[in-house]
Amino acid sequence: MHVPLGGRAYDVRIGRGLIARAGAEIAPLLARPRVAVVSDTHVAEAHLPAFRAALAAEGIACEALILPPGEATKCWAELSRTVEWLLERQVERRDVVVALGGGVIGDLVGFAAAILRRGVRFVQVPTSLLAQVDSSVGGKTGINAPQGKNLVGAFHQPSLVLADTAALDTLPGRDLLAGYGEVVKYGLLGDADFFAWLEANGPALARGDAAARARAVRRSVEMKAEIVVRDETEQGDRALLNLGHTFCHALEAATGYSDRLLHGEGVAVGCALAFELSARLGLCAQEEPGRVRAHLRAMGMKTDLADIPGDLPDADALLALMAQDKKVVDGTLRFVLARGIGAAFVTPDVPGPTVHALLTDALAARG
Repeated sequence: MHVPLGGRAYDVRIGRGLIARAGAEIAPLLARPRVAVVSDTHVAEAHLPAFRAALAAEGIACEALILPPGEATKCWAELSRTVEWLLERQVERRDVVVALGGGVIGDLVGFAAAILRRGVRFVQVPTSLLAQVDSSVGGKTGINAPQGKNLVGAFHQPSLVLADTAALDTLPGRDLLAGYGEVVKYGLLGDADFFAWLEANGPALARGDAAARARAVRRSVEMKAEIVVRDETEQGDRALLNLGHTFCHALEAATGYSDRLLHGEGVAVGCALAFELSARLGLCAQEEPGRVRAHLRAMGMKTDLADIPGDLPDADALLALMAQDKKVVDGTLRFVLARGIGAAFVTPDVPGPTVHALLTDALAARG
């Protein structure tokens, strides 16, 4: 697939075996036969040897930096470590940095590339479902801050994305389902037929059906690319991609960016809450939130605050965390709501007491 962004245009290649031929894919981008690769310990163990071999087959040398896994890696300390490591390797503007891993690695390495020498090219090799369908495409890069999720970053488009769907075979079940939260989001925000297809084919995707996985990744990337081309820097339509994320980011901050709640799990819970809020405001039929939750439950996913282990702050504290969201404009929080499945829209016109009541009820259901 091609993402037509003028001088920042790039291709997204989707299919099995792309890591094994990564050298041939990346070679045309290189001014000299070397790359710097950044990964995490889990991904490096599973995929770095094959990636190195693919580069070596094309005469491309590489050095690798291995970071800790997990959301906590998206921080100032690891960003500084990555940038300094790249400078020590004398990475130049004409060189290529490779992000080999999931969304955390892609976001952090993309940001490092954006600020290194005021902009170095980078290639995304997403190995998780979440990264393949969402974070590797569109040029959003960044890290978390104590005040909230993804509050420090830059728009920096990759030069190439290699989404090897065979890498999904190595994912733990929980990580795969977390990524599925972002897949469902695309159907909910703009393609009711895709959501219906997921209701029918989601279980096969989870079991490992290669054709179902490829179709889900491709349709998700298509939808994201279409929106990014219309609104690269999130001045309008691109905010639709944040369906479920306002709730999600607050919940991630409340759980300390820990494995209590993976990002895609938070997106799934956030989408369910966004549809519940839409129904309470009379924007969509009362049956729609039930349909969303029914599919998520059928997939074995988190759907409610009651599914998040450990303590959570009260409604006031969650609202305070939501106020740090990037969609705040002139002090007003914009929500992504829906008139139905496949019909999302962005609005600032949401009564605070209604959101407070929704969160209070969801917390009370935790018992």
